[in-house]
Formats: sequence, structure tokens, C-alpha cells
Amino acid sequence: MSNHPLDVLFAEIKARKGSDPAKSYTAKLLQGGPPKIAKKLGEEAAETIIAALVEDKAHFVAECADVLYHLLVLIAARDATPKDVYAQLIRRRAQSGLDEKASRKTVAVAAIKAKAPARKRKKAKA
Repeated sequence: MSNHPLDVLFAEIKARKGSDPAKSYTAKLLQGGPPKIAKKLGEEAAETIIAALVEDKAHFVAECADVLYHLLVLIAARDATPKDVYAQLIRRRAQSGLDEKASRKTVAVAAIKAKAPARKRKKAKA
């Protein structure tokens, strides 16, 4: 195992799977599954944005830590690992950031369209 703080924290998060949710915040989040964790991650991300704009550096850094923690919990809940994320980041370094971003947008739009129900178009009023 790596000694990187994110890897150490992830190992602790994984160890909490199956723990008593009454005694562990991490276990409680994991018990709620990806929907609950994703909601909390979104809340923390919003707090981080606000801190970036109006708070001091210490508050901003604390909010960043909250986002990273909740992201790691979500990664664990989805049975992925930080190593999976690191590998993706390494793959992305092999191409221009703009090219990589454009390719993700195309794939994401196609995935959304494939899952979305067909919509009826409204007729324009005359």
C-alpha cells in the first residue's frame, strides 16, 4: 500500500465497510449507497466553491479535504479504487487536455441520449 495520505485514508474508508453505522460516519455514508454519498459530495463541493470565493485559505483547505474524503467514500461505494482514478489521469496525460475534454463530452452526450426517453416535439404556435 502507498503511504500517500489519500491511499491511507481510502484504506481506512474500506475498512469501515460493514462497520456499525451508529458508531462510524463513514459506515453510515456507505450504508446509504452511492445516491446518499453523491448528494453529500455535491453539498461539500458547493461549500468548497463558496469557500474559494469568500473564505480564508484555511477554511478553503478544510473544505477541499471534505470534498476529497467524500469523493473517496463514493469511489469505495462504487467498488473502484484511487489506483483506478490514478490510471485514468495517467491515460489523459497522453493527449492534449482540450482533445481529451472534447472526447469526454462526445461520449457523455451519446450516453445521455442513449438513456434518455424520446421526447415529443411541441408544435410551434402560429
